[in-house]
Amino acid sequence: MIKRRDFIKASAAAGISLNFSSYASFGDSDNSSLLLEAVHFEKTNGWEIDTQFHNTLGFSYLLAHGLGRPVKNAQTKARFEKAGLYNVWVHTKDWCPGDWDAPGRFKLKVGGEYLNETFGIKPGWKWHYGGKVEVNQSEVQIELEDLTGFEGRCSAVYFTQDDREAPPNDKQKLVSWRLAKNPESSKVPEKMNFDVVITGGGISGCAAALAAESQGLKVALIHNRPALGGNASAEIRVHTLGILGGAEDILKKINTEHYPNGSDKAFYDEQKRTKNMNEADGISQFLMHTVISADAAVGQIKSIQTYEHLTGRRTVFKAANFIDCTGDGWLGRLAGADFTYGREPESKYNEGWEKHGDLWCPEKADNRVMGASVLWNTEIGEENARFPEVPWAKPVAKDHTSAAGEWYWEYSHNSLNQIDDAEQIRDHFFRAIYGTYSNTIKQDKHKKRRLTWVGYNAGKRESIRLTGDYVYTGEDAAESVEFEDAVVVEKRSIDIHYQRSLKGSPYDFLSEAIFRKAKNKFYYIPFRSLYSHNVKNLMMAGRCFSCSHVGLGGPRVMNTCGQMGAAVGFAAALSRKYNKTARKVGREHIGELLKLCRI
Repeated sequence: MIKRRDFIKASAAAGISLNFSSYASFGDSDNSSLLLEAVHFEKTNGWEIDTQFHNTLGFSYLLAHGLGRPVKNAQTKARFEKAGLYNVWVHTKDWCPGDWDAPGRFKLKVGGEYLNETFGIKPGWKWHYGGKVEVNQSEVQIELEDLTGFEGRCSAVYFTQDDREAPPNDKQKLVSWRLAKNPESSKVPEKMNFDVVITGGGISGCAAALAAESQGLKVALIHNRPALGGNASAEIRVHTLGILGGAEDILKKINTEHYPNGSDKAFYDEQKRTKNMNEADGISQFLMHTVISADAAVGQIKSIQTYEHLTGRRTVFKAANFIDCTGDGWLGRLAGADFTYGREPESKYNEGWEKHGDLWCPEKADNRVMGASVLWNTEIGEENARFPEVPWAKPVAKDHTSAAGEWYWEYSHNSLNQIDDAEQIRDHFFRAIYGTYSNTIKQDKHKKRRLTWVGYNAGKRESIRLTGDYVYTGEDAAESVEFEDAVVVEKRSIDIHYQRSLKGSPYDFLSEAIFRKAKNKFYYIPFRSLYSHNVKNLMMAGRCFSCSHVGLGGPRVMNTCGQMGAAVGFAAALSRKYNKTARKVGREHIGELLKLCRI
């Protein structure tokens, strides 16, 4: 097993930055209040910085991800300009409410003294009043003390001398209020100019950046996590599948070996990827940045704005072309690009093939999509494993047992949206994993099996699909349609997942797969599916490309998405070269693009 501390040492040697510093204290003009954003704490220690739901919730937070053992305290110094009596508010939630002790409980220490309240015990994200504290020093130690090791979470701590003030819980008011309290956020954003701006640093985003940079473009690569790779990162640990096509030289720099999903061997590929991306001089990486808005009018993006999680700073990025590789199509949606979600009816694209027809696509459209996965693993120890009782997990896990998670640990639901309800979906996995593990070690053959790793970033398969000039379908793949503007080639089977619960399984977190091969082994994706049909300077690559639900089945894997990324990166270079939109590049310079893509 690779130890995290060894990886940090190796990463430092490779030039990977894993340590960040920032200011944690934000006050108001009369110095009678102070906001501490949890992700800005000087020492997060055992608490993880969770940014994946920022645009949905309006904030990011610290997560006590201890696998059943309380994590080390998160610590920071609060700098008060004014002494006196302060009311304390903590922004948190009980992530698993029910007839049991809340699994995410924690305490707050101010100046070494505990507040009387226990936090993480009230359903829904809201401010929990913690009482009053007397502040007599300008600098006070603040600590979050995890009590359970089971996913306690805190997004902020607020001190105010105004007894009448309660911070807002409404999302829109809360976002504005927090930005106003943060002096970095309230500053006029810095403006930066690039030839192309790419949002999303997964395999498709990295490939797009490398392709554009190879043609001399000045590239901005924006990613909301501390390391690149997306689902292939060491945070999620999915190996890359699919063929490399004409993008082999690029993809070999960023893809993975075929290790077991969830393996800590993902660290080695992350080091390789980081080293190669850092060596691309024309790429400026903006890690731990989330795109929060787009200035778009008359079908064109003028600029986008990001929020830097570790400081609260905002930055405006301008470019001639923008590429959405976020997977969830965040940039496209913010810019007003058309998109689809869910399964189309069988009649729309003729994808309800005889065998498993209702699972390929239904008679009537619905909101079901392929689900997200949270991977986990265990190893055999020398002593019997110890693990707390988890009654709150059993309603989900039931009597299920397993020694690890794999691709079929997948959850989707017709009434849950993979973007809007993403935190709830991830938390459902926590209950499934901890409950399953608890059941497993009660068996004699597994009693020494230790829980070694559980992901907390969900790996998604499908959410929204941005609409291009052409919607790629499962029928296109099955019939091996050879498009004149094909820039991606793949031979992997069309592969659609569905929940086992649809066939009567009691476990709603496990899936099955159905397959269909292409008529002539290979299938091809046209360039017309890689740019927006209504935002003229927006291209997209990865699982948010223009396709139907079934059309996504084969090409959603990362090497194929990487081929898409390389194609749009090269297209951005031709767009600059000829001063033409992506649509015109596809119509007037497709031969040159195909040569660059080696198709």
